[in-house]
Amino acid sequence: MMCTAAILAGGRARRLGGRDKSALAVGARSILDRQIAVLREVADPVLLVGGPARESGGGVRAVPDRYPGCGPLGGLFTALEAADTPQVLVVACDLPFLTAPFLRMLIEAGRDVDVALVRTHDGYHPLCASYARSCAAPIRRHLDAGRLKVIDLLEEVRVRAITPQEVARYGREEMLLFNINTPDDYVRAGELAGRAVDAITSEPPAPRARAGRPAPQTNA
Repeated sequence: MMCTAAILAGGRARRLGGRDKSALAVGARSILDRQIAVLREVADPVLLVGGPARESGGGVRAVPDRYPGCGPLGGLFTALEAADTPQVLVVACDLPFLTAPFLRMLIEAGRDVDVALVRTHDGYHPLCASYARSCAAPIRRHLDAGRLKVIDLLEEVRVRAITPQEVARYGREEMLLFNINTPDDYVRAGELAGRAVDAITSEPPAPRARAGRPAPQTNA
């Protein structure tokens, strides 16, 4: 395989109370475990970029974000810089329903261009896409200039836009590209997986009061 895979796991997940999205259980496994299993079928090696300090396990290499605080663009740059292959398949850590055939299609579509990604009526999906490692140079220029939108990169590189009709050959678009940003999304992910999920709120839990002392009061 001449393609590296990279899971971008450095987001702050504010709408999920700062929870590590990749560790959320969807069905019987965490999103991270689901993604690693699928990515190993289509790419080698698999990198885990950013995110909380953890043991990635199973031969997956953890890579610290070289541009922390710069959002997905910083994680994308880190992935491209860390890769040894000319092509890198990049996925966000909150996509629980990716499949190997769909990802192989992305890789094949990216062989002769700089970026291959899906474009639906919602726009481009740059965090589930194939990137040429040569994109690292223009991305670094954007980072140094404070231009942090991944979409801006597409103006400077060769792009292969994959249509919804092409995606439909590999499954339902709303399933393959489903991502978890909110507690409601997480509940929906459990429904799509055919299992209930633990309740999650967008706010971190309040600290417990110590035994024998009243809980702290807050102003209404």
